Amino acid sequence: MRPLKSKIAVLLLISCCAVLCALFIDGNKADLLATTYKNYEALKVFSDVLTIIQKNYVDEIDLKNLVYNAIKGMVANLDPHSSFMPPETYRELQVETKGSFGGLGLEITSKDGILTVVTPIEDTPADRAGIKPGDKIIKIENEFTRDMSLMDAVKKMRGTPGTKVKITIAREGMKEPKEYPLARAIIKIKSVKYKRIEDRYGYIRLTQFQEDTTREFKRALKDLDSGKQPLKGLILDLRRDPGGLLDQAVNVSDELLDSGLIVSTEGRIESQQMKFYAKKGSERHDYPLVVLVNAGSASGSEIVAGALQDHGRAVVVGTQTFGKGTVQTIIPLNDGSGLRLTTAKYYTPNHRSIQEKGVTPDIIVEDKVPVEAPAGEKPQYIREKDLMNHFKGEAAKKEEKTSEVPADKKSPFKIKPDSEDPPLDTAIQILKNWETFSKGNKNIQKAP
Repeated sequence: MRPLKSKIAVLLLISCCAVLCALFIDGNKADLLATTYKNYEALKVFSDVLTIIQKNYVDEIDLKNLVYNAIKGMVANLDPHSSFMPPETYRELQVETKGSFGGLGLEITSKDGILTVVTPIEDTPADRAGIKPGDKIIKIENEFTRDMSLMDAVKKMRGTPGTKVKITIAREGMKEPKEYPLARAIIKIKSVKYKRIEDRYGYIRLTQFQEDTTREFKRALKDLDSGKQPLKGLILDLRRDPGGLLDQAVNVSDELLDSGLIVSTEGRIESQQMKFYAKKGSERHDYPLVVLVNAGSASGSEIVAGALQDHGRAVVVGTQTFGKGTVQTIIPLNDGSGLRLTTAKYYTPNHRSIQEKGVTPDIIVEDKVPVEAPAGEKPQYIREKDLMNHFKGEAAKKEEKTSEVPADKKSPFKIKPDSEDPPLDTAIQILKNWETFSKGNKNIQKAP
């Protein structure tokens, strides 16, 4: 009789031959096996490193923290907007989307490993202290922030209302970094602010798309419509609106459109192939409309501006927007942590991708330069194209080196040099001259 080892070897050989024959017949299975083997090899390296660290590292390491840190690094390197959130951070995110949390009021990102301010949230400690878009946060308390993750930075800046935290800011034009001692506060983000201008025009400011934004937006429209004089036009201000919940951006657009596509999303899996359409509502808001945008207008606000622009429903005034054309899905995990993962790209009704490029205004008007800025110096806004690992836009173009505005993008109205808000004043002039202005713009709906 053959030894047992020989029999096993023969059986293995026969099994391997059978598998190879089957794979030879079915090439797809061969590809699948090769992919599976590569995945196994990669996971084996990860497992080996974990084991080596546990056995040999100078201090004892908690395995869960080790795995969490590994996941953080893995996800952070995908793109600027994907992230892994441990349970505590995930709970903070859920609180934030409801519009109230304790902190300083800063929207931040990481540019070249440096924490950078995208925009301060209106009427918060950071905003009142004079923090500006483009400011670099080089220290939180006495800890340098170089290569600090966004989640860790947010965690350090948030805390009990009334307690203080010191951040050190570097800004172009500053001779040396400046320390800002700030008192944390409950950041209640009022997502909708509104008023009447000259009693004839409505003005609505959207600061962020939260759970209650659509409800508050409808309430604002109803209140503005109920005035003694009917509205002759509406200004929708989306400047410094960093986005938020996709469904809220869609619903706001729906309120101002009677039909047609609002936005479509395209991802790798079927559930990410979605199209959102406007429905005819009971309330008509078909008055002339101007939308204000700038480099701080991102994601949800770009969806709204892009939809209204493509349908010829509004004149878009301001400067090039941020350029974030991707959709993030929040996926809860079993241990209470969460994964924010980029799962799709979105497109305007005309199938424009604004990724990296942003929405180009119909009329380009710069925001007023802050008084404290050095003469001739503009604010240093951060855009999507400035972020590491950002997705390349399908139609992104290099910005012109010249500051000259194309003739067809210049405002036909002269605004006073001492204007506190040139884009807003331009919007008012457009509404006052809507009939004349719309005649010269084929893509703009005529006054009803």
